[in-house]
Amino acid sequence: MKVVTVVGARPQFIKAAVVSHVLRDRHTEVLIHTGQHYDYNMSEQFFKELDIPDPDYNLGISGGTHAQMTGRMMIAIEEVLMKEKPDWLLLYGDTNSTLAAAIAAAKLHIRICHVEAGTRTHSMTNPEELNRICTDHVSSLLLACTKSGMEGLEAEGLSDRGHMVGDPMYDAFLQYSVKREIKDIVLKTPDGDEFDVPDGYYYLTCHREENTNKEDALLEIFRAMESLDLPTVYPVHPRNKERASRLVRDNGFKNILLCEPVGYLESTALVRNAKSVVTDSGGLQREAFFAKKKCVTVLDFVVWPETMTGHRNELSVPVADEIIKRLNTPQVIDGDDEPFGDGNAAERIVELMERYQNI
Repeated sequence: MKVVTVVGARPQFIKAAVVSHVLRDRHTEVLIHTGQHYDYNMSEQFFKELDIPDPDYNLGISGGTHAQMTGRMMIAIEEVLMKEKPDWLLLYGDTNSTLAAAIAAAKLHIRICHVEAGTRTHSMTNPEELNRICTDHVSSLLLACTKSGMEGLEAEGLSDRGHMVGDPMYDAFLQYSVKREIKDIVLKTPDGDEFDVPDGYYYLTCHREENTNKEDALLEIFRAMESLDLPTVYPVHPRNKERASRLVRDNGFKNILLCEPVGYLESTALVRNAKSVVTDSGGLQREAFFAKKKCVTVLDFVVWPETMTGHRNELSVPVADEIIKRLNTPQVIDGDDEPFGDGNAAERIVELMERYQNI
């Protein structure tokens, strides 16, 4: 069996790490990196830390509008698929890379396996929602991470192609999250100065356009974090570095520790040791849940309903008082609740591709 896998962003690197190791033990995998995340700490470092094989094709495509990026990716991916002639195209998640590869493969009549199928936010203003829906509807095999994913497929008449396999991101968290100790992490400020992780801290990730392109939204998030009892460690997305640095400087914030982006091993260690997490990332919500850390998600839609139990993950608008209120609401953990599977999703993904290869 020959499989072409397409990745382009941090969450996809993490999932590919666990699935590729299983896949390559039995079959041939050709790895395409679209280049959607081009920063070293958001791309190459993940490949090295997680021992992901070097991409067979690195397309180097990033920047531009959604349509421009997706169009350039479709053209480049089509060329690779025509050359490699795989049995399967393997896709993860909901990025522009995912959509571009799905459309290119569907038009070439190549089977598509979509991992993380059925996930829905029910917000059509969210560009990833369009990518999810379109990818699911052209895919041959739809692999859901959770029960809510299967429900999403059923609602759109796609359940006959669907299977629940668990979350490969949970597989990765179990395998990799203990590989880096917090005492061994040295962070770098945007100016290049090094500093150690504080003994106690909150962990913030914030990269979505709705929170970073509007200065008022980001400022409110910073005001919330500045008022807390411990400092906040905030790895800054490259496109947000200038604005975040200016807001911290101009407002005299002392409690917000800006740093360069961190790798996966550093990030999971920071999650595991934080007092609480504030994020707008779908992936980090899950990692906080896996680590049993209280999480506040600054979004106006639910991505992973499984995390929204017992006040473990709560939505907030970007208003300082609302964020603080939710952070101060204690979480209640049900030790028997394992909605993301048992850590063997990668094995199930490969087994289902094998089973459906000739159907």
